[in-house]
This record gives sequence, C-alpha cells and structure tokens, in this order.
Amino acid sequence: MKSNVTMRDIAVKLGVSSVTVSKALNDKEGVSEELKLKIKDLAEEMGYRFNVMAKSMKEGCSYNIGVIIPERFTGEDQSFYLKFYQHITKMLERYNYYGILQILPTNDEEKLILPRTYYENKVDGFVILGQVSSEYIDLLTEHEIPKVLLDFYTDHSEVDSIVTDNFYGVYELTNYLIKNGHREIAFIGNIHSTSSIQDRYLGYYKSLLEHKIPLNTNYIINDRDERGKYIDLELPEQLPTAFVCNCDQVGFNLINKLISLNYSIPDDCSVVGFDNDIYSTLSNPPLTTVQVDTEEMAKVAVKFLIEKIKDKNKSYGRVLIKGKIIHRDSVKTVSKEGHVSDLSSQI
Repeated sequence: MKSNVTMRDIAVKLGVSSVTVSKALNDKEGVSEELKLKIKDLAEEMGYRFNVMAKSMKEGCSYNIGVIIPERFTGEDQSFYLKFYQHITKMLERYNYYGILQILPTNDEEKLILPRTYYENKVDGFVILGQVSSEYIDLLTEHEIPKVLLDFYTDHSEVDSIVTDNFYGVYELTNYLIKNGHREIAFIGNIHSTSSIQDRYLGYYKSLLEHKIPLNTNYIINDRDERGKYIDLELPEQLPTAFVCNCDQVGFNLINKLISLNYSIPDDCSVVGFDNDIYSTLSNPPLTTVQVDTEEMAKVAVKFLIEKIKDKNKSYGRVLIKGKIIHRDSVKTVSKEGHVSDLSSQI
C-alpha cells in the first residue's frame, strides 16, 4: 500500500477529478451522497490520511468533538455508554473528526462548570451522552455551543436529541408478557432518575391500561438513589409473576437476588430487561430484552452535530430510533389466572 496516498490517487482510481474528491472528503456540495460515500470508502481502503492540522489552521476549527458522559454512568460495571462512545468515534472518523471523551464529575455538573476543552477551544461541539441536569443544558445553550443530546432529552424543546423509542419498546415488552398470561407485572426503575426510565415506565403503564389491569403501586420498585447508584431491590411480599426491568443490568441483579431467595427463573417468575447489553447474556437464564440500535443512534447524532457546526441555524428536534425485542429464556407462559408467590415464606 502506498504510504502517502493523495486525493489525485483516489481520483484516478475512480475516474473522477481531484476537485470532486476534495469536495467529497470535505463534505461540500456538488457531489451526490452516493459518490461521497464511495470516495470516502475508497480513501479509507487506500489508507488516505486527512491533514487535519492544516485544515484546522485554515478554517479555525479544532476538528474535535467532546463526548460528555456524567461520571455516575461510568462505573466499573457500566459498559453501555462506552459502547456508544466507540460508535461515535468510529462515525466521527468518516467526517475527519476526532472524539474526546469527557467524564463530567458530579461536582462540576452541580457547580455548572464546563469542560476545560471548551475554554481552551479544543472542541467544536459536544455530544452529551447520559442524562445531565436541566441547568447544565441551560449553561451549554447560553454559550451557544453546538450540541446534541444522546439517549435522553429534557424539556428544552429547542435542543436536538436522539433517543431510542423507550416508550414503545417497553409497551411491546409488557404486551408480550400479558399475551403469555401474566397480569401481576412489576416495574423496576427510579422513575424520577432519567427521561428514558420515565418513558419506559409510561410504556409499561399504557400496556396495563389497554388490558384493563389495575396499577399496583407495590409493584413499582426503585432501583437506584438520586445520584444514580444502584441500591438493594426491596421486593414486595406478594411476588408478581413477571418483572419489567428498566435495563438489563437491573434484570441481571434481580435474577441473582431471586435465585439467592431460592426462586427459579422463569418457572417462578419471568424477567425482561432493556438495552441488549452484556448483562442480558450474562444472566442465567439469558434475558428477553429490547435491543437498542446504538450504532444508528450514534450515526444520527454525529451527522446532526457536524451539520449544526457548519450551520448554527440547523435544528432537528427529538428523533426516535426504533429498537426490537430479542426473545430469550427468561419468560414463561402462565395460566390466565397466573400465580402469586409469597416472598415472606422464602426469607
């Protein structure tokens, strides 16, 4: 492979002009999206290296994007957002950008301190991944920083956000449980914690309403404190026949707790999760869950942000990316009457 591939080399290979190649690699008008993609794919295949330093000096841009993740979502057992970050950086490379991971300390979020990379002009915009406070979004907005919220949204309707369809995903999951005979169904998640958990709870509740199943407040179980740290699950004395968990890690924790109390999953009760991350397959049995299309969400977020950097008037609003149910072995069909186990007899 040639060590110093030029735009002309790419142009000759495709039978187009160097100007066309330059426009495509710089995402400028005058080249169809199909040809742009073809040129970018060939450039990557040939080992073309964009001179970001020269371009940065010429245009006054850093060609870096900050990816902000609040520290409460970055614990040792939290891999979901790092998977998102991998997709984001891979997509940024297609636009000749680099991603800089920014872990937002809780103290900085509370005191409304922006990352140093912003003050030092090292980034052109931010992808905010994981729920931050409304006040922090206000701060970013006041500074007119190009930004996209990923995997959450707030009441700031003017701020663009890309989220999975949390509501419909859990609505479908709960419908699936009901079709399998379950009517005593619990929801596990702190509904005051994130917009995603709230929407998942509302999807669960809508399914109950449609099937005329009364909401049992004893079956709404908290899974984390106000800082997002997981807490011990307090199960009701009368155990439901099924649990809807707001994420796979909580489903994994629940199954382990139930097994420690001598329950069998799904024979004694069924469990479903959300995300289709590593915990869905680590659990025993593997979890029925909703697969979040993290790659598509990252792709849309990067595309929107790059376009907003080029044109500050660009606005997209809230965009939903559909997930799909992955059926595994954590759900069992029960009789129409269902069954309710007494937890107190197991303790």
